[in-house]
Amino acid sequence: MNPEEFKKRTKTFAVRVIHLVDSLPGSRAANAIANQLVRSGMSVGANYRAACRAKSRADFISKMGTVEEESDETPYRMELLVEPKKVKAAVRADLMREAGEIPAITVASINTARSGKNPQSAIRNPQRP
Repeated sequence: MNPEEFKKRTKTFAVRVIHLVDSLPGSRAANAIANQLVRSGMSVGANYRAACRAKSRADFISKMGTVEEESDETPYRMELLVEPKKVKAAVRADLMREAGEIPAITVASINTARSGKNPQSAIRNPQRP
């Protein structure tokens, strides 16, 4: 997967998170979780775009760390909606799978960048060493 494909994937993920949030009931708890879920879900793609503009390998690794954190928080917030039955587990199962794959891809990219190898195959802009 190249950087443009991952940008598209994270944008699609954010849109899907927005659709999930829009389907939630209007309780105070759901609204509080929904606000945080939208922030973390949209932040993944925004921070990945920032990582693609990194000025150095160290800057890239740092920015990808933020992507990893946000992509890890998103499924946690989805779990908070399922346990009190605010949303059915089946409704978010595919989205939850994607929420698990994005941090895995992010960690692989960070590890590749740390190893000093060309991280292009692990979603890295090849123009920035």
